[in-house]
Amino acid sequence: MKILALGDVVGAEAVEHLRKNLWKQRSSLDADLVVVNGENAAAIYGIGVADANAILDAGADLITLGNHAFSKKEIFSMLSDSERIIRPANYPPLSPGSGYTILNVDGWRVLAINIMGTALMESLACPFATVDRILEREAGTYDFALMDIHAESTSEKVALGYYFDGRIAVMFGTHTHIPTADEKVLPNGSGYITDLGMTGPVDSVIGADSRTVIERFRTKIGARLTVPSGNVEAQGALFDLDTSSGKVRSVTRIKF
Repeated sequence: MKILALGDVVGAEAVEHLRKNLWKQRSSLDADLVVVNGENAAAIYGIGVADANAILDAGADLITLGNHAFSKKEIFSMLSDSERIIRPANYPPLSPGSGYTILNVDGWRVLAINIMGTALMESLACPFATVDRILEREAGTYDFALMDIHAESTSEKVALGYYFDGRIAVMFGTHTHIPTADEKVLPNGSGYITDLGMTGPVDSVIGADSRTVIERFRTKIGARLTVPSGNVEAQGALFDLDTSSGKVRSVTRIKF
């Protein structure tokens, strides 16, 4: 089973880039399952229903989110009604939607989990304990698991990777929008990468207009971030999972 995971979608032009290219890339990579983090599709601040539907129509099977999951109230009903978009599982239980889902991929049951780190981010439930509970609760209902680790701290992501090595087959980090060069198969057979990068404008500061970001750093005066126009690139990773052993054979960084 080949699983393609793409980093945070930033802005309308990134959504359009997926619409034009994702099905073709999915076919050329022979991907059986495509997971896209849609965290910043609505011009950095969350995701709207139209954005989510466009990403799914473009060729994604599942959308994961992060700290901007609830920035657009219109997405609340879709989070509650659809199994194809999930938010971090360690948000409070009363939050809209679910933190995981089980997908059918050519007869295989894939448990997909979305979790958020707590180091340098919001004070949420412990990601380690939260995912432990999900795996225990869903034991016997799935064949393989994957997880989007939406976190700021690289050390927290790596720690989560090693902690769930051998229990969650595919793990990838999102949120920093910068692709890391540490794609690997961990000792117990899980595929891992600390950050997928982003699907967004190439000439930007992690997806935002560079002039605004520079001024924020120079003056310490906040200004609303905007997404610049220009060339767009999708970044992510392709995981080749051996379904007979449940172990990942390879992890390859992808960009298009």
